[in-house]
Amino acid sequence: MQRLGDFRLPPFFNYPPYFTLQPVRETREKQVQLWKDLILDYCRSHKIHTISLEEDFPLFSNPKIERSLSHEAKEVFLAALVSEGRAEWMDKGHKKCLILWLRIQDWANFILNFVKDNGLEVMTIEEIRSGIDTRGTELEGIDRGVLMRALRQLEQKGKAAIFKGTSADDEGVKFSV
Repeated sequence: MQRLGDFRLPPFFNYPPYFTLQPVRETREKQVQLWKDLILDYCRSHKIHTISLEEDFPLFSNPKIERSLSHEAKEVFLAALVSEGRAEWMDKGHKKCLILWLRIQDWANFILNFVKDNGLEVMTIEEIRSGIDTRGTELEGIDRGVLMRALRQLEQKGKAAIFKGTSADDEGVKFSV
C-alpha cells in the first residue's frame, strides 16, 4: 500500500481514472465520495486547516502513476465538502478552502467534553490551541477562527463565557460545565 509520509493512501489513489472527473453520474458520485473522505482523513491526520487551489497539495497528484487532478476536479471535490458543511470557501473566487474535519458544532462538543474530562474551567485561547493540556489532542493547532466560532456557540448555549484581555494572548474563556 502506498504512503504519503506516515499517511496510508487508499487503493483508488493508484487508479488513474480517479484523477479525472468521471462523466457517468454513478461513477462520479462514488469518485467524489472517495475524494471527500480522503481529503478529510488526510487533513485531520496532518492537522491541515486550509487548502489553496493555487498551491501544490500532496493529495492532488500521484507521481507514481503520473497523474494530477485538474483545477476543475479539485474545485468539484472541495465544493462537495462545502455543500456538506465540511469545508467553507475563504474567498469569493473559490481559491482557498477552510477544511472542517469536524463541523463547528462537533468542535464545540469536543471542547466541552475535553474541559469536563480534564477538570478545566478557565483557559486562554492560546492554551486551547497550544497549551500543555491540549498537546497531542485534536485541539492542538486548531485554526483560531474555527476555535472562536465553536467557543461562540458554547457561549450562546450558556456553557462558556469568552473574555478579552489587554492583548490577543490574554483572550480566554471560562467554561460552565
